[in-house]
Amino acid sequence: MILPIVSYGNAILKSRARDITADYPGLQALISDMFETMQSASGVGLAAPQVNLGIRLFVVDATPFADEDPRAKNFQKVFINPRITERSGEDVLYEEGCLSFPGIREEVSRKSSIRITYQDAQFQSHDEVYDGIIARIIQHEYDHIEGLLIVDHLSSLRKMLLKRRLKELTLGQVKVAYRMIFPGQRRQAATAN
Repeated sequence: MILPIVSYGNAILKSRARDITADYPGLQALISDMFETMQSASGVGLAAPQVNLGIRLFVVDATPFADEDPRAKNFQKVFINPRITERSGEDVLYEEGCLSFPGIREEVSRKSSIRITYQDAQFQSHDEVYDGIIARIIQHEYDHIEGLLIVDHLSSLRKMLLKRRLKELTLGQVKVAYRMIFPGQRRQAATAN
């Protein structure tokens, strides 16, 4: 099932998410729905707060970046209760987009390498190191479960320049090819289609 994506301006995107246990209701269906939602919106990552759930869960499909980095081919993972335990390497600027910010793409600086602990969909524990585009995607989605947004990485001047577009986004005055929940339109958007 394709879920509506929460837009900038909704409070859940600024809240730190909570851990879950293996008996979280409907977990496997939620994971499947999140992958379907992400792929239908042409995304490479989707965090639970973006589908209006304040839990520490995100999914990643880095496959669209396989031409840029062969390791991204068929890289599809579920991250439950993740913790980035180390960020290292050089700071790398790269243009990022976000499904909660349709039409907005910004240069964001992130470390080139990370170490992350997490559970997979079967609640098996992992401690892994990633770099390059995969590390970037994971860091972007990790930000969502920490209550951080793409605009939090921008300078005050850049935020000021985006002010009008962000206001339009909070008012739902944007064209988007997927279902969204805009502030003040929660009931309408959730029952649309």
